[in-house]
Amino acid sequence: MITKYFTKVIVRFNPFGKEAKTARLFLASIPPRQRIMGTKIENELLNGTSTKEPIIKVVYKDKKEDSVDPRVLSFMEIANKLDGHSRQLRLKETIENH
Repeated sequence: MITKYFTKVIVRFNPFGKEAKTARLFLASIPPRQRIMGTKIENELLNGTSTKEPIIKVVYKDKKEDSVDPRVLSFMEIANKLDGHSRQLRLKETIENH
């Protein structure tokens, strides 16, 4: 997964829900150096009585936001969806630098 273009990541999930594995895999896929480079990562654990919905939300460097429901999509599906915009940003960056 291309995380270089993330400026903010919000992950909200129930650690005992079916979305937990997907959310944890997503968080684990973000390299530790990404935090040093300025990506803000917010993680919120929900309990069984919470009314909030589980979500994975990413804000890119160009201010575009993508949200996905970790209960519905697998980690690979989420990675592919988020990589789509990251690839566009990488292409744009490559064109601008040459």
